[in-house]
Amino acid sequence: MHAPLPRRRPRSLALDVVERFSERIRSGELPAGTKLPTEAAIMAAFEVSRTVVREALSKLQAAGLVETRHGIGTFVIGPGDGPSFKITPEQFNTLQDVIAVLELRIGLETEAAGLAAQRRSEANLAALRRALDAVIAAVEAGQDSVAADFQFHLEVARATQNAHFTELMATLGAQIIPRARLEQAGLSAAASAEQSADRLAYMRRVNAEHENILDAIASQDADAARAAMRTHLSNSRERRRKAQALATLPAA
Repeated sequence: MHAPLPRRRPRSLALDVVERFSERIRSGELPAGTKLPTEAAIMAAFEVSRTVVREALSKLQAAGLVETRHGIGTFVIGPGDGPSFKITPEQFNTLQDVIAVLELRIGLETEAAGLAAQRRSEANLAALRRALDAVIAAVEAGQDSVAADFQFHLEVARATQNAHFTELMATLGAQIIPRARLEQAGLSAAASAEQSADRLAYMRRVNAEHENILDAIASQDADAARAAMRTHLSNSRERRRKAQALATLPAA
């Protein structure tokens, strides 16, 4: 790798890494299919922490420039100059924004799950299992599970054997997975330990929904797969609708 970029402000460390890799991908220096260096190698090259590297990789994935294949590595998928449609981070500023994206996902991913059940290969099932195991491990360890969660949904799209589903999901990126910042908007103040327990219980329910999706795809039951995906995403939408309603209640 080239010499690390000069340091600017601490908050820009992840963006330094993103900008350097983005430039190399868009210039063609890192063509599609190229495997990125390991986290440890990037840490050494840029003299940053593992947290910074993971944040940078997450941003590159959200931009549709790379994808992470669990247990294999992170690979370049394109220069990001393809479809003009995208959802920017600014379009997730409110609960209503998140609900709107969930409505889009219900339409897209429900049909993807049905096609995945009809067309999946054994390799697809193995990839889905790896992604879901990574979600479960992150949740139980109290770690961020966004990247692994998105990977699971991306693997469902791949299992359709229709590249358009995969490309659209990759374009949307990991930012479509709703998480803590907006979830907290509808919650009353509570002890952090209680919040953590509630969040763990919620994430376990989410993982049970993921298991239902995987089971239906593995059984090649297209109707059950569609129903399981619709239930999963609809539950997420309803949770945010309730949070939105609570947020608009007048103060007591």
